[in-house]
Amino acid sequence: MVGPHNRAGSSGRLREADLVVGDLENDIARKKDKEKGDSCKASISDYVCNAVDDHFFGVEKVGGGNGKGKLQHNLCSFVLKLAVALIAFFVLLTSIRRMVSITNKPLRVDNVAGGYWWIQLQEQLISDFSDIQELSLGSSRVKEIEFCSQEFENYVPCFNTSENAGNSYLERQCERGSRLNCVVLPPRNYRLPLRWPSGRDVIWYANVKISAQEVLTSGAVTKRLMMLEDDQISFRSDSLMFDGVDDYSHQIADMIGLRSVSDFNQAGIRSVLDIGCGYGSFGAHLFSRNLLTMCIANYEPSGSQVQLTLERGLPAMIASFSSKRLPFSSLSFDMLHCARCGIDWDEKDGIFLVEADRLLKPGGYFVWTSPVAGMHGSHETNENQKKWQFVLQFAESLCWDMLSQQDDTVIWRKTTQRNCYAHKKHSSNPPICEKNYDVESPYYQPLHLCIGGTHSERWIPIEQRTAWPSRASLNSSEIRMYGVLPEVFSVDSLKWKSAIQEYWSLLSPQIFSDHPKRPGDEDPSPPFNMLRNVLDMNAQFGGFNHALLEAGKNLWVMNVVPMTAANSLPLIHDRGFIGTSHDWCEAFPSYPRTYDMIHADGLLSLETRQHRKCTMLDLFLDIDRLLRPEGWVIFSDTPSMIELARTLATRFRWDARTVDVEANIDERVLICRKPFPGDKV
Repeated sequence: MVGPHNRAGSSGRLREADLVVGDLENDIARKKDKEKGDSCKASISDYVCNAVDDHFFGVEKVGGGNGKGKLQHNLCSFVLKLAVALIAFFVLLTSIRRMVSITNKPLRVDNVAGGYWWIQLQEQLISDFSDIQELSLGSSRVKEIEFCSQEFENYVPCFNTSENAGNSYLERQCERGSRLNCVVLPPRNYRLPLRWPSGRDVIWYANVKISAQEVLTSGAVTKRLMMLEDDQISFRSDSLMFDGVDDYSHQIADMIGLRSVSDFNQAGIRSVLDIGCGYGSFGAHLFSRNLLTMCIANYEPSGSQVQLTLERGLPAMIASFSSKRLPFSSLSFDMLHCARCGIDWDEKDGIFLVEADRLLKPGGYFVWTSPVAGMHGSHETNENQKKWQFVLQFAESLCWDMLSQQDDTVIWRKTTQRNCYAHKKHSSNPPICEKNYDVESPYYQPLHLCIGGTHSERWIPIEQRTAWPSRASLNSSEIRMYGVLPEVFSVDSLKWKSAIQEYWSLLSPQIFSDHPKRPGDEDPSPPFNMLRNVLDMNAQFGGFNHALLEAGKNLWVMNVVPMTAANSLPLIHDRGFIGTSHDWCEAFPSYPRTYDMIHADGLLSLETRQHRKCTMLDLFLDIDRLLRPEGWVIFSDTPSMIELARTLATRFRWDARTVDVEANIDERVLICRKPFPGDKV
């Protein structure tokens, strides 16, 4: 674990050599030389040889001159090209040796039949060739990534974007080659979102894909307050229709046995999973009560619940109850909420209820609002009655206690006693999962009809957990439960507390000027609500999230634990944060332009060490897709990785500045900002 960083103070200077503008000036100078008849081509070997000619041989280049200088230049060019060839040879030899080692392992029938090892070899060689090409280009000669056509402005990889494909687009399928190798453009009339909290209640109509008819016909509990006003969509809760979200939330609190929503925290409720969340109004209301709501919904080509919720500055991601487990830890949420969410809980022998049970912490609440639960008089149908009876009996087999039923809303509470399942053994009841199925963070594994989470040391009733915000600060015994040393956890916390102060002061366009100066104490600090949606691509213990909140920043963080890293997602969830597992060789399940800042600490080295089947360019394409115009990216990594990242940033037209980390020569920081379309040509 890296120790805390003693970063440069406010009087420090940024390295002039790292100016992106310097790279552009050098590029212009080289073009002028070429126009004058310089025979040296714009390659990495010629670039270095020109420098050698000037500084070591003292050769003055005139036209296409001959003689000794030209001979020396050609010799230098030959040596460098030979060196690059040797490097390429050894890299590819390493790849081949690694892949040959695969073939020496016991071969499975499916591997032999499908030529699996040969496919792996091909993919690895292609990846290595791409990396060599990126490195050989360097910052002296970069080709900017082309823009996608306007039709892809809301493109989400891994999902079928055809609106005529029935329900097939609901299933996530990340096949190799499904990405676009181009920069996704925003809508033509795109405008920057309003800052929080104004942006919670009003969004720009042109920023999202939704028709006026979809706005007017939205009728679910958490959709009904939308109003279209000129070029804006308003979510202000001044309507008296169906009592409003405030009364609905108060009803839930009353059914649980609490006086108001403000008492949720004291009852152990902090994190809520809102399934089919409408447009996030329920989560927006709970956020004002210190509850963190994660919205999940299916991919939708138009009128997307996830896209509109994120545009409002609220947590959301594309996910669905279909055939795979959700990419969250077991026992990770204090409450699950489904208000006309479109899930048929009685389907597939109740397997969706089993997945809901896996996600709920002991003592957690399942809130279901549906016409199926509100059978009164003429509204009752035989079909609804069958559905209701199935859910009622299945919930009992899961050891859920029904607390209350009012109108269309019913609330169950998950048991706090593990031995409850042993007492309910019956042939029709779902069994307890075996350990090989009961994993903490299953990444899109197939759903399994068994009760999960019972083997975990994290089986702790929610009322026994520390209330928020103290929950985020774990004690020594709690930290050890996750296999982490308290000293390591403490160092990580100190590191991010120091880093946040440094990072925040650098989030200013002036650091990209021709003569940058680190903002000092006399310079105004960026506003506390400048950022709202933050994505941490390698969250580790969630320390970056915690430090931002302790610094008083009014934002939320999507904490991502890469599949290539140690599984710290259970720790993140138990601290009261939200997060997900993810494979960064696949596109993140979100719509374009949904994050104000993206943070990646050590991710580039982590992904490179794993010899992934994707390139760094693939990673940057998805970062650019997820980032809003004028959004920020912060990389911290080794100097070599940062230099490569800076070259790629130039290809994406980002402003970029490299910052040295004093007292740690093995780490550098790259601050990038994505320009608004049209700012750069």
